[in-house]
Amino acid sequence: NCTEITEIAEFIKKQTAVNQEFALTCFVITRILDHIYEMDSHNVYQLFSATYDSDPNVQKQAEAQLKQVEASPGFIPILLQILVSQDSNLETKQAVAIYLKNRIRSSWVADDTPAINYVPINPQDRDEFKKNILHILLAAPNAVRIQLLDPLSRVLDHDYPDNWPNYLSQVDALLTSGDPRTAYIGLLALHQVVKVYQWKSSEGRGPLAEIIQRSFAIILQMGQGLLGEINIDAAEMLRIINKIYSSATQYDLSETLQDNNSIVPWVSFFQHLVEKDIPEEIIPNVLEERQKFIWFRAQRWACQNLNRLFQRYGNPAQLVSSSTKYAAFAENFIRHFGTPILHSYLRKTEKWIKKEIWLSNKILFYFSEFFRDAITHKITWQIIKPYSETLVSQYIFPQLCFSDEDEQLWTEDPVDYIHKKMDPLEDFNSHTAAAVSFLIDIAKLRKKYTFMGIMGFINTILTTYHDAPIDAKNPHHKDGALKMIGCLSEMVMRKKSGVAHLMEGFLTTHVFPEFQSPYPFLRARFDSLEFEQESNLAIAFQGITRCMSDDELPVKVQACLALQSMIRHETELLDLTNQIDTDTLASVMEEFVEAFSKELSPFAIQLCEQLRNAFLRIMQDYQNAPAAPGNEDIYDPSYDGCEKTMAAAGVLKTITTLILSLESTPEILAQLETILLPIIRYTLENAITDLYDDIFDIIDSCTYSTKQISPTMWGIFDLIYKTFKGDDTISGIDYIEEMLPSLDNYISYGTEIFVQNADLQARIYYIAETVMNSDRINESERVCACKLIESVLLNCRGYVDQYVGPFLGLGFRYLSDLPSITTLPFKVYCIEIVINCLYYNPVLTLRNLEERGLTQAFFSIWFEHIDKFKRVHDKKLVIVALCSLLELPFEQLPPTLQAGWTQVLDGILTVFRSLPKAEENRENLEKSYEDDDSDDSDELEALEKSYGEDDNVDNDDENVVDEDTQYLEYLAQEFTKY
Repeated sequence: NCTEITEIAEFIKKQTAVNQEFALTCFVITRILDHIYEMDSHNVYQLFSATYDSDPNVQKQAEAQLKQVEASPGFIPILLQILVSQDSNLETKQAVAIYLKNRIRSSWVADDTPAINYVPINPQDRDEFKKNILHILLAAPNAVRIQLLDPLSRVLDHDYPDNWPNYLSQVDALLTSGDPRTAYIGLLALHQVVKVYQWKSSEGRGPLAEIIQRSFAIILQMGQGLLGEINIDAAEMLRIINKIYSSATQYDLSETLQDNNSIVPWVSFFQHLVEKDIPEEIIPNVLEERQKFIWFRAQRWACQNLNRLFQRYGNPAQLVSSSTKYAAFAENFIRHFGTPILHSYLRKTEKWIKKEIWLSNKILFYFSEFFRDAITHKITWQIIKPYSETLVSQYIFPQLCFSDEDEQLWTEDPVDYIHKKMDPLEDFNSHTAAAVSFLIDIAKLRKKYTFMGIMGFINTILTTYHDAPIDAKNPHHKDGALKMIGCLSEMVMRKKSGVAHLMEGFLTTHVFPEFQSPYPFLRARFDSLEFEQESNLAIAFQGITRCMSDDELPVKVQACLALQSMIRHETELLDLTNQIDTDTLASVMEEFVEAFSKELSPFAIQLCEQLRNAFLRIMQDYQNAPAAPGNEDIYDPSYDGCEKTMAAAGVLKTITTLILSLESTPEILAQLETILLPIIRYTLENAITDLYDDIFDIIDSCTYSTKQISPTMWGIFDLIYKTFKGDDTISGIDYIEEMLPSLDNYISYGTEIFVQNADLQARIYYIAETVMNSDRINESERVCACKLIESVLLNCRGYVDQYVGPFLGLGFRYLSDLPSITTLPFKVYCIEIVINCLYYNPVLTLRNLEERGLTQAFFSIWFEHIDKFKRVHDKKLVIVALCSLLELPFEQLPPTLQAGWTQVLDGILTVFRSLPKAEENRENLEKSYEDDDSDDSDELEALEKSYGEDDNVDNDDENVVDEDTQYLEYLAQEFTKY
């Protein structure tokens, strides 16, 4: 194999230095070795070709053989040869590129705790990779090149600049070659090194300054030269140039880029690209292809750069206190650049309104975001102010109307429509969401000038629809108007809005009739509402419940969401969860179960079975879904594993709520445990770690509600233990906080079996010991081990004497070096390990302390921290432990304790005196928790004030602060405190 060949070659080198005759003799051997290497390269190529063979056995055998030789010196150079060879087919090159990406991901840098798949890469192989990778990128087809950018980025992240000092010179040579294809590779290579510093703080961005100084003028000049082109390659290069600038300014705007010599030409370049009209004849006709068309993607990145310069660095109204270093730049930018950029966007928007040009959804998104920011500063607001009515009626409104594309998606894939239009995570970055945010902000922040005008426009649209003959009605316009009123509902329903008292009549006139509309998207346009008249409530309820039986799936989903305030139809909701996975519906279901637990009791078993089946179906879909991007070899944009797990988590939360609602029916709970066993087993055995929090909640709820451990649940304990021990890839210790409540229940409610089973005791000790000794976790997680030890000692008095000494050892691992404990709670819990041992068996514990010579040291630590035991539980534990010492004959006490006996008595009295106050504090805390949901009216009034309801706030001549800036300011202040 390759390792043996290398060893032979090294031996030959050493011998030839001292024996020329031997060197002559070995000439033929060397040629043979060269031939073996050639054959090895061919064999490696064949192995990679076999990795995509149709026979899975052939695939596995090839992968196993590659695993055997991957550590051999010279292996990576062989892969590089395959990638540049014209004789290699594309599929094999792709397989090699993917392998190389994963190899470098896993083994270029050794973690502090190396993973099982870490296989060191030979230094010569590393050098060969860095020497050849840019040339390979130049020669590789695009499908291979995409895979190679990731390993390049990872190597740069670790090696640049110290271990790859000539990289930037190589890149500059590509950029200045004069050949467009070579320059394009230079841009890709430059982007990868700039990305290394994309999220680094000022201290770690030193090398970026040199990159900007050396290369940014080159790419700016290149970009300016490409603006007059209309070919696809030019657009792609412009896109990469914009992405490079975006990465360089993501976290910080360097002083070089703030300088007018830089900012003036760059902003001008971005503006010219945004304003460039793309000839209609080169734009694809198919809508989906239009959205992805490379020229619009290049313009979208230019918009993003302009928006970031304005929003993060150039708008004084949005600078937080921690960004004072940008204050001078912001004042300069708002006066000399903010206005021209805004005019550029407005000119482009005017063309779009007149249908002279087409804009992608992403460009519309950035336009809306810029307009939204522009209304916060008085200078840009005065420019946008005359256009505000037009922007609302002809820019925002059309984007909120139900479109032909919406109708096509509704018809062809209603499930996808629901995800894109009703899931807040899916909709977050859409052009529609940005238009909604712009509408809300302009109505709220510039209320005096805009709010009543917006309401008048909505009323005009709805009245026109209402009065028009059937054949002249435009349902798309009505949908847009209803969406607008829904977006502004919080403002509309406030006491000072001026229109709140009109809304009930508005609903009966414009909304209720659409419950039976021939247009399904209008049947779905409703929300949960509050009514003064019971007759209207009944109409709304009947309309919504009727929509739950609608033939159109999106209408049914929207009806369920509206029913969150009218909870009654859990069966229909369960049927829906079997058609579509969304955590939004799961939250409605959870609220159903919580509100109607008594009514659901007779159907609990059936309901639980349906929930179990829904969970297992979702997880089956999850297992069959494409691999997650970034974790596997092939990127698939259809991947929806995240939303599957979120939907599954929603089902688990509903099950937990159902279990807790049945606490008084142990016979039903016993049946539910059996029903839920497949869910628990599936999640733990398949290590679905995203669901551990919810699955351990279910185990906790089952064992806590029944107050006993059934044989079924003891079987689950074995799974929990295996989960804790983990395997080579997942360590269960990371989830000890999620496991603790369940483990405590096993000890507390399964004491009778636990005290008789040495294996169970040993497993619990193993868990506690592992947590206390692991360097992998922090002190707050080690507290879990202390609690577990306490549970054993309090529940098993007289049965676990053999563990008193080991438990003391775990506690004194930290108490012996008190300064090493950084948090007070962990210090208290370590002390309480010993206190619990004293309460469990004072004689045995004192003997152990004496044998270790720790009696005096411990009691000194204890009484020095006696005032740190704040909780009622802490104080009671101290009292019973000290009382257990009082019960011992005085002569049985160690001499060191006898000498300080007065201090022990004083300690008891001190804790006794402070106990009533601790109990009072606990009662007050419980009361304040219960009062959290008591009354929302005061909170609403406060919210109104924060929104600027005071007339003095809404001044057209002044800057205003939006919620995003307020939140960023809050974070900045908190960070400063930290």
